[in-house]
Amino acid sequence: MFYGALVWDPWLILAQIVCLQCLYYLTVGLFMSVLVGTRVEHMSLVYFFDFSTLTISTVTGCFVIVSFLLSSIVGAGYMLYVIERAKKCLDFSATLYIIHLFICLIYGGWPVSLTWWVVNLIGLASMSLLGEWLCIRIERREIPLTRLRSSV
Repeated sequence: MFYGALVWDPWLILAQIVCLQCLYYLTVGLFMSVLVGTRVEHMSLVYFFDFSTLTISTVTGCFVIVSFLLSSIVGAGYMLYVIERAKKCLDFSATLYIIHLFICLIYGGWPVSLTWWVVNLIGLASMSLLGEWLCIRIERREIPLTRLRSSV
């Protein structure tokens, strides 16, 4: 995990990006099905990718916001197992949210809602900082050394 020469492996990086993105959307979907799915008649991708659903003026919009923020916190835990390095957490978090921005651009146009930008920036910061903190805790653990007894 932490040892050996640093090798640039684009397939590993791509696999980590895809894995993290899929886990993030799976978590958003689970939180939305619990929080938003009980309030609306029909769940759709609008709640994932349309900026107009992130609003504080309705209870459903607040639950969408909570779903995204909780998913960013859980995403930090995913980074502990998928990324494993504290110095890479910001890069992968930013990549996740940039990909999310592009999907939102394709689905609903440029996000003009200030709430959308604030929620995503808070999500990016919390995922990155919490992921770094978790990874640093693992990296700073002492390496257990076993005493080898010589049979003389």
